[in-house]
Amino acid sequence: MANSVRSIGVATAALALLLSAAGPAVARPAAADETNKSVESTHQPVVERTDYVLDLRATPRGLALGEQERLSGWFDGLGLGYGDTITLDDPLGWHDSVTQDNVAALVSRYGMLVSHDAAPITAGRPLAGTIRVVVSRATAHVDKCPDWSHDNSEYGGASGSNYGCATATNLAAMIANPEDLVHGQRGGGASDADVSVRAIKTYRDAVTTGAGGLKSESTGGK
Repeated sequence: MANSVRSIGVATAALALLLSAAGPAVARPAAADETNKSVESTHQPVVERTDYVLDLRATPRGLALGEQERLSGWFDGLGLGYGDTITLDDPLGWHDSVTQDNVAALVSRYGMLVSHDAAPITAGRPLAGTIRVVVSRATAHVDKCPDWSHDNSEYGGASGSNYGCATATNLAAMIANPEDLVHGQRGGGASDADVSVRAIKTYRDAVTTGAGGLKSESTGGK
C-alpha cells in the first residue's frame, strides 16, 4: 500500500512539473486576424518592381547602325506598354544628346514617353560610348490569399482570416499601373464632383425668362 501511495505521489508531482513548464493554455498569442476588429483587411496588394536593362552603342550622330532595330526588338519582347517606365542612363547627360532623341523617338511609336527622372541603380555602369535603357515594370499580387486559417465563427467582433482577400486580389489583377497603389496619381483639371454639378450650376446661374419683364404683344391689325 505504501508503494502505491508513493507511486501516485511521484506521478502527481511529475504532472504538476510538466504543467508548470508548459504554462496555461490561454497564454497562446492570438493570430493577427483574430485581433483585427476594423473594416481594413489584413491582406493588401504587394507591389514589386523589376528593372530590365539594355546597353546600346552610341555615336556623336546618334545610335549606331542596327541599334534601333535591336532596341525595337527588345521592346517587342518585353511587351512594352502602359505602366512601364523608361529611363536612360547616359554619361553625356540628358540635354543635347542625339542618341537620347533617337531612343525617345522609338519609344513614342509605342505611345509612351521617356521619363526625365534619374534612372534606377542597376548593376555596373554603362561603358563609354554606350547608353543604357532601363525599363521598370511593377507587378501587384496578394500573399496568402485565399486564407481559410480561421473561419468566420468569430464571437469577439474580429474579422475572418479571408476577409478582404477577394477585393485585394481583384484590385491587384485589374490595376493598370501597379505603381498607382504606392504613389497614386495627381489630380488634373476638374474633379469628378465639378463635372457632375456643372450642368446644375449652369441651370441655376441662368437668367430666368421673366427677368426682363413681359413682352408686349398686340392683337390689332396693321
